[in-house]
Amino acid sequence: MLRQAFWHSHPLLRAPLDRWQERNALLKDGILALTLTLPAFVPTLSNLGAQIGDLPERPASALSVGLVLAQSLPLAVRRRWPAACLAVVAGAFAVHQALGFATTFASLGLYLALYSAGAHQVRFRHGLVITASAGYAVLAVVLNHLGSPLSIPDYLAFSLALAAAWLVGSTVRTRRTEEAERRRLAAEAATATERARIARELHDVVTHHVTAMVVQADAAQFLLTSAPDRAGEGLTAVSDTGRRALTELRYLLGVLEATGESASANRAPALGRVEDLVEQARRSGQPVEFSEQGERPAQNADVELAAYRVVQEALTNAMKYAAGKPTRVLLRRGDEHIEIEVTTDGPTVAPVTRKPGPAGGRGLAGLRARVRILGGELEAGPRPEGGFEVRATIPSKPPQE
Repeated sequence: MLRQAFWHSHPLLRAPLDRWQERNALLKDGILALTLTLPAFVPTLSNLGAQIGDLPERPASALSVGLVLAQSLPLAVRRRWPAACLAVVAGAFAVHQALGFATTFASLGLYLALYSAGAHQVRFRHGLVITASAGYAVLAVVLNHLGSPLSIPDYLAFSLALAAAWLVGSTVRTRRTEEAERRRLAAEAATATERARIARELHDVVTHHVTAMVVQADAAQFLLTSAPDRAGEGLTAVSDTGRRALTELRYLLGVLEATGESASANRAPALGRVEDLVEQARRSGQPVEFSEQGERPAQNADVELAAYRVVQEALTNAMKYAAGKPTRVLLRRGDEHIEIEVTTDGPTVAPVTRKPGPAGGRGLAGLRARVRILGGELEAGPRPEGGFEVRATIPSKPPQE
């Protein structure tokens, strides 16, 4: 986190870093190989490097130059072919030491090759470790046969340095794998959350509008025989409700196709459209009294949507379970909270305890979860004097803000 904060606070330094990270891995590894190769031919850096054996020094030759290049240039493919890179670099290092050529800066490529194999080798990792260990044992035997003054503890100490390079790479690989798994699980959780949200939206939209259309169609059918001149109004209400349902469903399909901010921004019906819900319920034959208190400041989109859905679900239940009974909708807006109260006269049995259709009870449960996510509370139940009440309190600013 401190490193991220540093780069975010220094945009002039972050821009070159971003451009560097966008480069091809082969190009970056090629630059690393050249960076390790050039100092190998600088005499003052000849003492810096990996060295084992302490054999009498042999003068440089074309063979020694080739071995130096073989210890550094293969690092250009250290991420693409880490095992092959390690095999070439380690082999060149072993021959270089056995022949007694002077130590060069390029010999550090052995540590980088071991690190790269630990970090990037995918298959046959255990076999590679065994092969490398066996190769080192053979080198120790050869050096001892050639007259190396080193003892067994010296060879063990050098082997520990080599093992440390591998373990560092292996640790990086493990952390990278864990981070990838964490991101995968987070993506799956986000996908499941979004699916649940869309399912709630579909339930709220379909249940409300279909319920209204059924009530309006039943009323129109009754008017065909009792008051034919008024049946047209009922059919018009059915048509208007169907168009509204299609509009909201098209919008939800657009949200499903969108990603990122485009999927969440501007997705909520405005809180001012609660009046449309009330008017729709009235046209369905439900006597609804609507009142609001407080000013109407700009609200968070999720808060607006939750308030809209609370009223929508409450009116849907009223039309399903207490058709024709007086219903009252109260919106009370404050600086900290929005309070919604929807009361309906009629049966005292809660909608979730009855036997509705396949989606029965899912609406209130989904609303309760939605409101709690925003830091609010929703209560729904029968009233002592009869009827049913839905009461919700939603913070004007959700916790995530």
